[in-house]
Amino acid sequence: MYPSEYSNREKENVEMSVQIDPLIGMIILLATTVFLIIAIELKELVKATIALGIGSALLASVFYILDAPYAAVFELSVAAGLVTILLLSAIGMMEKEGTK
Repeated sequence: MYPSEYSNREKENVEMSVQIDPLIGMIILLATTVFLIIAIELKELVKATIALGIGSALLASVFYILDAPYAAVFELSVAAGLVTILLLSAIGMMEKEGTK
């Protein structure tokens, strides 16, 4: 690859960053915080797990906005996907209190 082509590709990569309105970014951060606090405070495990999954998905969007696509994909696939499914599966397998 020639140096002139390389510099053009570098310029294209710099221009590909995500640009959003600051108000939308603040709303996403606020929604992330709200859902994760709800996940901590809820007593019902299924609802808390669903709130945790939504909060993790919103956190993945924050990572993407901050130009960290690998962190966003990891957060979305592992935290919002795998952990949520594992927690819901474990909750579903637990016996109800008082039944044997």
